[in-house]
Amino acid sequence: MATFDIQMPKMGESIEEATITKWFVKEGDQVEEDDVLLEIATDKVDSEIPSPVEGVVKKILYQQDDTIAVGTVIAVIDMDGEGGSEEETQKEETADKSGDAESHKKPEEEEIDRKAPGSEEKSQTERTASETAIRSGAERFYSPLVRKIASEEGVTQDELDSIEGSGANGRVQKNDLLKYLEQRKESSGTEKAGSAPEQSKQPPEKKAKEPVKVNAAENDEVIEMNRLRKLIASHMVQSKQTSAHVTNMLEVDVTNVVKWRNRVKEEFQKREGQKLNILPIFLEATLKALRDYPMLNSSVDGDNIIIRKDINLGIAVALEDNNLIVPNIKKADELNITGLTKRLNETAAAARNNKLSPDDISGGTFTVTNFGTFKNDIGTPIINQPEVAILAIGAIKKKPAVIETPDGDLIGVRQKMWLSITYDHRIIDGALGGAFLRKLGDYIEEFDPERSL
Repeated sequence: MATFDIQMPKMGESIEEATITKWFVKEGDQVEEDDVLLEIATDKVDSEIPSPVEGVVKKILYQQDDTIAVGTVIAVIDMDGEGGSEEETQKEETADKSGDAESHKKPEEEEIDRKAPGSEEKSQTERTASETAIRSGAERFYSPLVRKIASEEGVTQDELDSIEGSGANGRVQKNDLLKYLEQRKESSGTEKAGSAPEQSKQPPEKKAKEPVKVNAAENDEVIEMNRLRKLIASHMVQSKQTSAHVTNMLEVDVTNVVKWRNRVKEEFQKREGQKLNILPIFLEATLKALRDYPMLNSSVDGDNIIIRKDINLGIAVALEDNNLIVPNIKKADELNITGLTKRLNETAAAARNNKLSPDDISGGTFTVTNFGTFKNDIGTPIINQPEVAILAIGAIKKKPAVIETPDGDLIGVRQKMWLSITYDHRIIDGALGGAFLRKLGDYIEEFDPERSL
């Protein structure tokens, strides 16, 4: 019998696992090549996975809401199209549970099995129940390996949630959990020896705060958060817990920018077939300022600062379901205003039509959010981790202003706009944050209104 293993695909360079959100087939179904088998979610992007072969779905090894490591076999297709009898399938599933589970283990999983005291005596039923309990109560994703270690070592859900993760978006990795287990072991050993708590080598673990219970009144409407909103909520809280947020604000004169855009927009529309918005002009100025102050295009890794050489510019996009997503333009500093305009329009359209790939939302180094879209003047956005700064652009409004001329000061009408930069005070002080914002303002105010397209 010829079979084909369906593996959890790698959807991007930084993607290590994905969650099954929906199966479109069941065991015994006939599928053609390129038929959609399932839908998976990686962070904020949902992707449909087609079948690479024709045949019958012989086995589905994981169910909806399971989080699976990349490369793990999640289903088996019988390419002979026979599927096998129910009795044969049950026998093979039993054999898989007892044999294949061991043969498919990663080296680090085998190492944990050897280290975990009494793990050999634990039944498969107990392991499955424990791992399910850990997964179902968590507010953030945990890899199968992390859940396995936690269940074997008796780590509770509250303990797991309290561990600070070193992975992407604060995810707990194997080394984080092993470090925690070592600290717990040392702390337990010290207490048994009769040492005073203040003499312990490791500080006591902080318990996760219980969320405040809110009761709904009789006439209130209760709406459950969807998966994307839960991810956004977790990401925002994690950012505030990670970084010391500080915001600087500056009002700039954008009259020259508005004049230039009004002068060339029709020519641009005819030549490029796209509308020229004013945002790409501000993005160009932002990229120049980031080259002048590269510390704002960096990330923090423990006690190290990683200054990024490429500027992958994230653009916050509001979706129709009131959620938010931040795709980024890779190597944006290599593009001119025309290139930025095209990429910006393409990225925004892909975001609103759910056509983004995981790579589109990973690897960002600096984010821009446009509050002016909603006619808001000023905003203080939350940093998009692991970045260290985010720029907010306000609405453009006509205001009276003092104009300096050779004949003296005059009062005139000017186009004004507020900029605000929120930065990570762990590595960016007020002087640096303020200097960046002032430089950005200078680039905008000194824009040449006679510039050629």
